[in-house]
Amino acid sequence: MRLILITAVAASALALAACGAPPAEEATAPAEPTVPTAPRTTPAAPADGNALTATGLGPLRIGMTRAEVVAAWGEDANPDAVGGADPAQCDEFRPARAPEGTLVMIENDRLTRISLIRGSTLKSDRGFGLGDEASAVKTAYGPAAVASPHKYSSAPAEYVTVWSPPTSGTAYVQDPDARGLVYEIGMDGRVSAMRGGGPSIQYVEGCS
Repeated sequence: MRLILITAVAASALALAACGAPPAEEATAPAEPTVPTAPRTTPAAPADGNALTATGLGPLRIGMTRAEVVAAWGEDANPDAVGGADPAQCDEFRPARAPEGTLVMIENDRLTRISLIRGSTLKSDRGFGLGDEASAVKTAYGPAAVASPHKYSSAPAEYVTVWSPPTSGTAYVQDPDARGLVYEIGMDGRVSAMRGGGPSIQYVEGCS
């Protein structure tokens, strides 16, 4: 009888092994802990060095001396042109090595304004250039964009001014440390010129 019992137990063990069941005494190895990995991040694209901002364009910065401007972009490309009634006080010109359609304004030996006019393909730091719609500019800047009537043309021509930091209303800004951008809008409702710099961005006729 005992021999029959042992044989039955052995047969049961063989049946379990054939079915793939692990032996009772074999312990299951614990799973290795997973170490969280930091998510991959895409580095931010560098700012466009050729974008017009409230503080400068390319190598130029508002507040530079005339000599520094000339060192960066060269002398007046058209010295016979009249840039202002009194060039010693205020002069506007296109430096010889400046991008097409770019003018600089020098007041009392300091760079106070950079303008993009017809022929320019450059853009502002918000990505707007000549030919873009005024409505898109206003939407992008929101309440910071202040619209004022154009001096010579009827609506939809206008000036869209953005100061950094923003100012309220359309009052003339006189603080020499103020910095901003003006988008001049033509009668087609599109940007026809842009100006970046200090209070002189409010001038509508060159140095006045």
